[in-house]
Amino acid sequence: MSAVAMRPAAATLLDRLRGLMLWLVGFSGAFVFMEPSPYEFVALATMALFFLTGLPLRPSHAPLLLLLVAYGTGLSIGLVPVIGADKTIMWTTVSWFLIGTALFYACALAEDTGRRLKLLLAGYVAAALIAALLAILAYFQFIPGAEELLRYSRARGTFKDPNVLGPFLVLPALLAMYSVFSGGWRGLVRGGGAFVLFAIALLLTFSRGAWAHFAISVVVFLGLLFALSDSARERTRIVLASLFAASLVAVALVALLSTETVGALFAQRATLDQSYDVGYLGRFGRHVLGLQLALDHPFGIGPLQFARLFREDAHNVYLNSFMAGGWIAGLSYLLVVVLTLIVGFRGAIAKTPWRPALLAVFAAFVGIVVESAIIDSDHWRHFWLLVGVLWGGAIAAARFTAQRPSRTREARLTRAHATA
Repeated sequence: MSAVAMRPAAATLLDRLRGLMLWLVGFSGAFVFMEPSPYEFVALATMALFFLTGLPLRPSHAPLLLLLVAYGTGLSIGLVPVIGADKTIMWTTVSWFLIGTALFYACALAEDTGRRLKLLLAGYVAAALIAALLAILAYFQFIPGAEELLRYSRARGTFKDPNVLGPFLVLPALLAMYSVFSGGWRGLVRGGGAFVLFAIALLLTFSRGAWAHFAISVVVFLGLLFALSDSARERTRIVLASLFAASLVAVALVALLSTETVGALFAQRATLDQSYDVGYLGRFGRHVLGLQLALDHPFGIGPLQFARLFREDAHNVYLNSFMAGGWIAGLSYLLVVVLTLIVGFRGAIAKTPWRPALLAVFAAFVGIVVESAIIDSDHWRHFWLLVGVLWGGAIAAARFTAQRPSRTREARLTRAHATA
C-alpha cells in the first residue's frame, strides 16, 4: 500500500484514538478519591496526544488563556511565603493542572465540536451512572465495604466528599431529562430511569448546596429550552416531560423519606442554621473576616492558610481565590467566571447541532457559580471541564453561525442548477 493511500486510514485511526481518549477523560472524572487521581493521568495522556498531533489555538481563545495564566500566576505568588508549609506545593500544582485542562477542552472542542462533545459527555454520563449506583448501594449497605463509599453517613460514592458527588451528577441529570422528551419511548424509559438514579444519589449526598445547584440548573435548562423552542408542540413536550420528571422525583423522595434514617438526616440537613454555619467563626462569619483580611493582604495569605487562621476553609471559592493568590488571582478568577457566563450563554443559545448539550452544560455551570458562594469548588475537575466546554462550544458556534449564510447560498445555487 502506498504512503498516499495510507494517509486517510492513518488520519481515521488518529481521529478514533482522539475520540476514545476524550471519552476516557470524561469517564475518569468520577474517580477522584485521592490526589493525584486517575483523572490526572488520563487527562495528561489525552492532552499530550492532542498536543503532539495538532491542537489549534485560535485568537478567540486569547481572553481565556490570559485570564487563566493570570489566575495561576497569582496563586504562584501567594505560594512563595508559605512554600514550605504542608501540601501547598501540591495544591498549587494541581491548580495549574486544572487550569491547563480548561484551556485544553476549550481548544479541543472548538474543532469537530458535535462529535467530540458527544464523546466527552458520553464518558462523563457513563461514569456518573457508576458513581450514582455505587453511592446508592453503599448507602443502603447492599455491597461489601459500603462504609468506604460513605462519609458522615452521607453518600460520597467514588469521590472524597459528598459535596462533590452531588454537583457532579447535575449535568448528567440534565442530559437524562433532555432525552426524556427528545428520544421517543426509548428515551423516555432510559432517560427517565437515569434521571431517577441521579436524583436519588444526589439526595443521598445530603448536600444542601448540591440540592440548590440541581434546582437552579433545572430551572435554567428548562427555561432556555422552552424559550428557544421553535414550535408549540415542542414546548408542550418540554412541559409534559418536566412534569413527568418532577413526578418521578416526588415519588422517589416520598419513598426515601419514609425510611427512618433518610428522613432523620434529611430533616437535620435541610436547615440553614447548622453549627458550622452560624457564629463569629461560622461559615458566614468567616466570609466577613476573610473579606477584611483580603483588603490587608493584596498578595493573599497563601494556599491552604485560611483554615490555619479560622479553623476551617473559606467555603467560598471567590473568597478563597483572594486568600490563596491575592488580588491578581481573585480578580482573574472572577473574570473567568463572568466571561464564561457571557461567552457560554451566547454559544449555548446559538442555533447549532450541539445546542441542547451546550445548554445543559451552561445550566450546570450557572448552578456551580451560585453554589460556589458557599463551597470551595476550585479543585472540582468538572468545574474546569464545564469552563472549557463552554468556551470551545461558543467559539465553534460563532464560526458555525458565520458560515451558515454561505452554506445557504451554496444550497440555493445547487438547487438552481439542478432545476435548470
